[in-house]
Amino acid sequence: MTGPSVTDSFWPPRLAILAGGLALRLRPLTDALPKSLVPVAGEPFLAHQLRRLRANGLREIVICCGHLGDQIESFAGNGSAFGLSLAYSHDGEQPLGTGGALRAALPLLGSRFLVMYGDSWLTEPFEPVWNAFVESRKPALMAVFRNQNQWGISNVEYSAGSVFRYDKLYLSPQMQHIDYGLEALDAAVLAAWDAPAFDLSSLLTGLAQHGLLAGYETSRRFYEIGSWSGLRETEALLAAAHSPDGAGSPVPPPRNPVEVRL
Repeated sequence: MTGPSVTDSFWPPRLAILAGGLALRLRPLTDALPKSLVPVAGEPFLAHQLRRLRANGLREIVICCGHLGDQIESFAGNGSAFGLSLAYSHDGEQPLGTGGALRAALPLLGSRFLVMYGDSWLTEPFEPVWNAFVESRKPALMAVFRNQNQWGISNVEYSAGSVFRYDKLYLSPQMQHIDYGLEALDAAVLAAWDAPAFDLSSLLTGLAQHGLLAGYETSRRFYEIGSWSGLRETEALLAAAHSPDGAGSPVPPPRNPVEVRL
């Protein structure tokens, strides 16, 4: 998988999975295991994600790796076992952050692509999100969910297809939505960033301030495995979906969990 994508505006695009984090909140489980390979409902979480992406119509996936990334590549290989074509972009010796990791992966991604996180379980169909991005004629789009501080802190001001404000630090009562964990991006906005390592959220905050961040509202909540509570909830959800009697087996509480804020 090299060179520009032939589907830069048409469905399906390429998609990047951000899977380079240290997963500090899941220690000691992630001391020797990348978060993407944490067992969920009997198999590594990444396996669930890849099958869902295939079911969504995606075919070419780029995994941005950092912490223990070689294990991820050894597990998923070229993607043929999942009906996908997989490529990998590794941070190297220094962590690049979510934004820096995407910029390093641009040669594999083409000029426009989707982005999701390696610890997210999303049930929203991806094709309408992509179509909204193309139709918006803006360089970026963020999928949002009207969270009202139920699952995490709401950090997005959204209305009528636009994100007017996105900020994880400076919150306001007008923020009723939260970043859903699915974005569409034009490569040019990443290529123009100067610092080698940076957060994708910083880029998205700036785009929103300049009226350049489109939005797509989903009514489906997100799930995640980035915390012990989120891991147990997602385990129960996926185990129930795969169980003949509909009953799941939640993840037991960890032994001496280390609660560290990322």
